[in-house]
Amino acid sequence: MPLYRPPAEAENLIIQVTLGCSFNQCSFCAMYRSKQYTERPLQAVFADIHQAAALRPDAHRVFLADGDALALPTAQLLAILRELARVLPRLTRVSCYATPANIQRKSADELALLQQNKLNLLYVGVESGSDVMLKKITKGATQRRMIEVLSKAHASGMKVSATVILGLGGSTHSDEHIDGTIALLNSAPVTYLSTLQLYLDESIEAEFYKKFGEPFEALEDFAVLGEQQRLISGLNPPQPIVFRSNHASNALALAGNLPRDREKLLLQLGEATEGTRPLRPKFIRSL
Repeated sequence: MPLYRPPAEAENLIIQVTLGCSFNQCSFCAMYRSKQYTERPLQAVFADIHQAAALRPDAHRVFLADGDALALPTAQLLAILRELARVLPRLTRVSCYATPANIQRKSADELALLQQNKLNLLYVGVESGSDVMLKKITKGATQRRMIEVLSKAHASGMKVSATVILGLGGSTHSDEHIDGTIALLNSAPVTYLSTLQLYLDESIEAEFYKKFGEPFEALEDFAVLGEQQRLISGLNPPQPIVFRSNHASNALALAGNLPRDREKLLLQLGEATEGTRPLRPKFIRSL
């Protein structure tokens, strides 16, 4: 512990193949600061797989934790995937978090081979499409690099679930943050898109403000909803996107497909802005 997983993985098996995050420098993220990145021995991973399979032999989806299981050598990942398939006969999907750098390090053939062995969904923290913002949060990638790695994963047959953090640029860089994000998502093929609302753990606040490099004025809920409106209005993705804002940090939970449900989502956002649709109380929001 701590152990994190995407909301969509709540009912699925979780197998820890790494501890922590190999990058662990994003200024907004405190998830793995208490852990040193470690690749767990295969024997330990296999023991967990066998224990999980004994408890849930009919499981058909597995999430590989911690922060970026794709950092593992391809041969090691393949051994894990093949063991999962051997002991879970109904297995249809394996997923994991993936950093842009770890996608970049895998060749196209390696990604395709992993996909053929059922690692077919990557969760990628895009956070922003603005080069200025990506530098301020120490993401370790540019907009161009993000587009390249997301396209690379898509070409291998993998689905990509991308996340964007609303409010990340504060009041000063709000427009730049959303405009860059629209440009990125209109150029990169993603299957799923989720928005989170900026939430800084107390342990990371000082680092975030220091790396931001200028005074940061946080956005209130209605300004964040304004960012959401601009994002949804501007998206014309290269393929349909399943959109969600159901993460616990969000002031308003939304769900739909883009561009098909654009007007419905904008209507719900308008109702929230006008006060006729309630927002999630702040005391129950969290990471």
